Amino acid sequence: MSGFSRAEKRAAARLNAVQALYQMDLTGKAIHEILAEFETFWMGKEIEGETYFPAEGKLFKQIVEGVLKEQRILDPKVDMILSDGWPLKRIESVMRATLRAGSYELMFKKDIPLKVVISEYVNIANAFFGREEVNMINAVLDKIGHDVRGGEALGK
Repeated sequence: MSGFSRAEKRAAARLNAVQALYQMDLTGKAIHEILAEFETFWMGKEIEGETYFPAEGKLFKQIVEGVLKEQRILDPKVDMILSDGWPLKRIESVMRATLRAGSYELMFKKDIPLKVVISEYVNIANAFFGREEVNMINAVLDKIGHDVRGGEALGK
């Protein structure tokens, strides 16, 4: 499994983080259960004939733990951008997990370029949603990126 690039492992970490947040939302499992489950059974494994890329474990853990730690900051920020009457808690679980993970990285992992973060989560959204939902996720993350990283977003 060493044939994977760092970028591929980081992309897999983000996808796994979204899936872990989704599972936590759906099942109510605790963070330690979800982290152990993904690290043991999912990341870099073959399941039912489908191979899962090895993920950068450190980034995976940072995103999942960070989203949970900062959720009281992340959710209101996303809510402000979403259409009136559609707070984050009312949207589909995978979309919610994608927006939370992307928002976390934009707001709290400023060492990762804005364009990289948005591109990675748009790619994840493409795996689960149609064009309209992907465009909405892109727009929300772009707005958050411009709000929290104005200089970087403007190319300064």
